Amino acid sequence: MKIEELINKHYNQLNETDFHILKYILNNKSECHKLGINSLAEKCNVSRSSILRLAQKLGFSGYSEFRVFLKWQEQEGNSSDKSQVEILSNDILETLKYIKTKDFSEMCKLIHRAQRIFVYGTGTAQLDCAFELQRMFLAVKKYLHVIQAQTEFEMVIKDLTLDDLVIIISFSGDTPTIFPAVQSLVAKGIPFISVTNLKNNRLARMTPFNLYANSSSNELSDGTKLNTFASFFIIGETLFSHYVDYLKQLQNEEKNGEQP
Repeated sequence: MKIEELINKHYNQLNETDFHILKYILNNKSECHKLGINSLAEKCNVSRSSILRLAQKLGFSGYSEFRVFLKWQEQEGNSSDKSQVEILSNDILETLKYIKTKDFSEMCKLIHRAQRIFVYGTGTAQLDCAFELQRMFLAVKKYLHVIQAQTEFEMVIKDLTLDDLVIIISFSGDTPTIFPAVQSLVAKGIPFISVTNLKNNRLARMTPFNLYANSSSNELSDGTKLNTFASFFIIGETLFSHYVDYLKQLQNEEKNGEQP
């Protein structure tokens, strides 16, 4: 969803100050994602709290999340000037930067404690990613069950307990048809990990356990839209690699505990 769509969606909640800030953002898209909240407030001649309130009115948890959204929008807007290889390379590099700073420890604990793990991919490429996760985790005797259809997902949810874990791979994180089932997960308190594109999205907002892949789109001369997807596989293998390291850490702690 573009910022213009967000403005339309939340139009009735916006006031004169909000429109003043948005006018500056829309006219300076390439600059705004680089600005901290204080700098943007100064540029717009408004208070810091006005910027924060606007971000929240547009559906973001705070300015940091809004800033990530603006950066994603700018990257998408510039993609037509780059070759497809450049777009892919940039997405991979951005994803590698992200995983270097991401804390995977809580997700590794969830995986380790789970009696059963289910992986649901919302599309063909997402299912490929789910099967690759399943294949990798076999090496550490963690047996992931891949859910291949939404009807299966809805059936499985009825049988889930607090000892289970669900991993949901969704390109946009905004696929409308999955949310009744996801809301059931939330209501039952079933932990789940979201794997989505690096942008503000509803699925990621519904769980504290989020992983993001940087994926940009490019349009061919005939109007065909191409989305990169390699970063999703990188995220999957990174999660597996962190879990392998987590197991090694547990083994070392056990050895040290046995020493006199």
